[in-house]
Amino acid sequence: MNARIALVSSIFFAAVMLCAQPASARVQSVYHGGTYVGSVIVEPGQIVDGDLTVLFGDATIEGTVDGDVNVVGGTLYERPGATITGEVNTVGGEVAQSLIPWAPTDAIRTATSVDSRMLWRIATDVLVVLFFLIFPVRTRIALDRLERHPGLAVVAGLIGWVAVLPLALLLCISLILIPLVPVEGVLLIAGVFLGKAALSLLVGRRMCEVINPAATPSPFAALIVGLALLTLAELVPFVGILVTLFIGLVGLGAAILSFVGDHLIAPPGVAGSGQAPPAPIGGPPMPVA
Repeated sequence: MNARIALVSSIFFAAVMLCAQPASARVQSVYHGGTYVGSVIVEPGQIVDGDLTVLFGDATIEGTVDGDVNVVGGTLYERPGATITGEVNTVGGEVAQSLIPWAPTDAIRTATSVDSRMLWRIATDVLVVLFFLIFPVRTRIALDRLERHPGLAVVAGLIGWVAVLPLALLLCISLILIPLVPVEGVLLIAGVFLGKAALSLLVGRRMCEVINPAATPSPFAALIVGLALLTLAELVPFVGILVTLFIGLVGLGAAILSFVGDHLIAPPGVAGSGQAPPAPIGGPPMPVA
């Protein structure tokens, strides 16, 4: 059974690698300001009017940007002759490298010619595995909540995401609690990673049961298979964005429910709810044939 699981996980990780095309093939040339997903380039002599925002990709500036340049999840490259009239803001790339030492560097991306999206997925998957190894009991509780209350997990995740900004504003209004704003961000990211670990366990276990229904896979093997499947789904164009949103929504909801007691979410009369089952209907005994 372990050999089959290892083979399946190897196949899925190989598929993930094949889905990652060279980054240069995905670089799109931009001619006006706006928000772009993936790596972009402003070619020499080109003038971009307006702010340029790049998500999960690199921005190569060889021409002129008449506005601000914002890069999230990537690196800004200013070539000779580049002109940026506004401010430059980067979150990710070299900044993230100092926070996540094993995240892919520019040298690694250049040497391997692999799309940075795939490398970032692998880096986050490593964090998910670490969360599972450090908090195995909490991850299994989140998995239990996800299996028994999937709809409630979606609602909890939606409430959690909606409450992020109002809670941050409340912390900022009370000046004493401003230092807790970064703590809120860390807890949010930790909840998403914890929930993704639980979701990966669920998906991986279902896949292993399909392969061999007679055997029970180990939690770690199920986690690796589930992570491979989810990572492969996140790399699919357009669909991957929906998968990432689904993981963030359901994962955060499962993580939130893992800190809620059974008696608060289980319906009355169910084991673990803290309430006794309803009494049997009274009356004379029925004759037995």
